Amino acid sequence: MEKTGGDWKEKQVIQYHSLSERKTPPEDVKLAAIAVSLDIRLRSADMAIPMQERALCLTRSLIDSSSSRRPNLTLLARSLKKEFDRWYGPAWHCVAGKSFGSFVTHSPGGFLYFSVDSYSFLLFKTEVHLICNDLPPPCRR
Repeated sequence: MEKTGGDWKEKQVIQYHSLSERKTPPEDVKLAAIAVSLDIRLRSADMAIPMQERALCLTRSLIDSSSSRRPNLTLLARSLKKEFDRWYGPAWHCVAGKSFGSFVTHSPGGFLYFSVDSYSFLLFKTEVHLICNDLPPPCRR
């Protein structure tokens, strides 16, 4: 505080830090910046941020590398699914299109819905249960 003209006023102190002292931006801010730079709109997510980043970058790369003006959405969905199966284990699913409805059950931390250009992508993971050799008896009519 400092005294000016008989009144005490709080003095504002501005500290300048060197670049090395600055904190890195939170991961969600970094992800938002990536989404903006790739012209992608995140719609809903229950997924770790590095996984979301991988999905967004891969999708933009696949769309940009498409030889035609209109990308093959089935190929895009399959590529995204296969990449996530390879990196994060099996049972990933991907839906891609211009217009679709969905209602899915997903594993915790395994859901991402986003839009790129005029296309929407739904990427989600389900649990895999091994089927044992003991099959239930067939239904009788």
